[in-house]
Amino acid sequence: MTFEAYEVALELNRALAPVAAKLRRVDRKDAAQLKDAAKSISRNLREGNRRLGRDRIHHFSIASGSADEVKGILETALAWGDLQAKDVAHVWPLLDRELAMTWRLSHPRA
Repeated sequence: MTFEAYEVALELNRALAPVAAKLRRVDRKDAAQLKDAAKSISRNLREGNRRLGRDRIHHFSIASGSADEVKGILETALAWGDLQAKDVAHVWPLLDRELAMTWRLSHPRA
Protein backbone atom coordinates (compact mmCIF):
# COMPACT_ATOMS: atom_id res chain seq x y z
CA MET A 1 0.00 0.00 0.00
CA THR A 2 1.34 3.42 -0.89
CA PHE A 3 1.01 6.58 1.15
CA GLU A 4 0.09 9.10 -1.54
CA ALA A 5 0.98 12.25 0.42
CA TYR A 6 4.45 10.83 1.02
CA GLU A 7 4.88 9.88 -2.64
CA VAL A 8 3.90 13.42 -3.70
CA ALA A 9 6.36 14.81 -1.13
CA LEU A 10 9.17 12.76 -2.69
CA GLU A 11 8.18 13.99 -6.15
CA LEU A 12 8.13 17.56 -4.83
CA ASN A 13 11.62 17.08 -3.37
CA ARG A 14 12.89 15.85 -6.73
CA ALA A 15 11.32 18.87 -8.47
CA LEU A 16 12.81 21.27 -5.93
CA ALA A 17 16.39 19.96 -6.13
CA PRO A 18 17.33 21.94 -9.28
CA VAL A 19 15.45 24.99 -7.94
CA ALA A 20 17.50 24.88 -4.74
CA ALA A 21 20.69 24.50 -6.78
CA LYS A 22 19.83 27.63 -8.77
CA LEU A 23 18.85 29.55 -5.64
CA ARG A 24 22.11 28.51 -3.95
CA ARG A 25 24.03 30.60 -6.50
CA VAL A 26 22.45 33.81 -5.18
CA ASP A 27 21.35 32.96 -1.62
CA ARG A 28 22.92 30.00 0.13
CA LYS A 29 20.84 30.43 3.30
CA ASP A 30 17.51 30.44 1.45
CA ALA A 31 18.58 27.44 -0.61
CA ALA A 32 19.49 25.54 2.56
CA GLN A 33 16.20 26.53 4.18
CA LEU A 34 14.28 25.40 1.07
CA LYS A 35 16.01 22.02 1.17
CA ASP A 36 15.40 21.63 4.92
CA ALA A 37 11.71 22.55 4.63
CA ALA A 38 11.16 20.21 1.67
CA LYS A 39 12.86 17.33 3.46
CA SER A 40 10.81 18.03 6.58
CA ILE A 41 7.62 17.39 4.62
CA SER A 42 8.72 13.86 3.71
CA ARG A 43 10.20 13.04 7.10
CA ASN A 44 7.17 14.17 9.08
CA LEU A 45 4.69 12.46 6.79
CA ARG A 46 6.55 9.20 7.12
CA GLU A 47 6.92 9.47 10.88
CA GLY A 48 3.32 10.60 11.35
CA ASN A 49 2.07 7.68 9.34
CA ARG A 50 3.41 5.32 12.04
CA ARG A 51 2.13 7.34 14.99
CA LEU A 52 -1.27 7.35 16.68
CA GLY A 53 -3.70 9.98 17.94
CA ARG A 54 -2.55 13.53 18.56
CA ASP A 55 1.07 12.63 17.86
CA ARG A 56 0.07 11.52 14.37
CA ILE A 57 -1.82 14.74 13.68
CA HIS A 58 1.08 16.75 15.13
CA HIS A 59 3.52 15.29 12.58
CA PHE A 60 1.07 15.86 9.75
CA SER A 61 0.68 19.48 10.94
CA ILE A 62 4.45 19.94 10.87
CA ALA A 63 4.53 18.55 7.33
CA SER A 64 1.79 20.99 6.35
CA GLY A 65 3.68 23.89 7.89
CA SER A 66 6.85 22.86 6.10
CA ALA A 67 5.00 22.73 2.78
CA ASP A 68 3.73 26.26 3.41
CA GLU A 69 7.27 27.30 4.32
CA VAL A 70 8.46 26.00 0.94
CA LYS A 71 5.79 28.13 -0.71
CA GLY A 72 6.90 31.19 1.26
CA ILE A 73 10.56 30.69 0.38
CA LEU A 74 9.73 30.37 -3.31
CA GLU A 75 7.43 33.41 -3.29
CA THR A 76 10.06 35.49 -1.50
CA ALA A 77 12.80 34.37 -3.89
CA LEU A 78 10.56 35.39 -6.79
CA ALA A 79 9.84 38.76 -5.17
CA TRP A 80 13.58 39.42 -4.76
CA GLY A 81 14.35 38.26 -8.31
CA ASP A 82 16.50 35.40 -7.03
CA LEU A 83 14.33 33.00 -9.05
CA GLN A 84 12.19 33.51 -12.13
CA ALA A 85 8.63 32.23 -12.64
CA LYS A 86 9.89 29.74 -15.23
CA ASP A 87 12.24 28.24 -12.63
CA VAL A 88 9.35 27.18 -10.39
CA ALA A 89 6.40 26.76 -12.77
CA HIS A 90 6.64 22.96 -12.59
CA VAL A 91 6.70 23.05 -8.77
CA TRP A 92 3.39 24.85 -8.09
CA PRO A 93 1.02 22.00 -9.02
CA LEU A 94 2.92 19.53 -6.81
CA LEU A 95 3.15 22.02 -3.97
CA ASP A 96 -0.55 22.88 -4.15
CA ARG A 97 -1.40 19.19 -4.13
CA GLU A 98 0.86 18.57 -1.14
CA LEU A 99 -0.59 21.53 0.74
CA ALA A 100 -4.11 20.20 0.19
CA MET A 101 -3.17 16.67 1.24
CA THR A 102 -1.31 17.74 4.37
CA TRP A 103 -4.14 20.05 5.37
CA ARG A 104 -6.62 17.17 5.16
CA LEU A 105 -4.29 14.88 7.11
CA SER A 106 -3.83 17.47 9.85
CA HIS A 107 -7.57 18.32 9.98
CA PRO A 108 -9.22 14.88 9.81
CA ARG A 109 -12.59 16.09 11.14
CA ALA A 110 -12.90 19.17 8.95
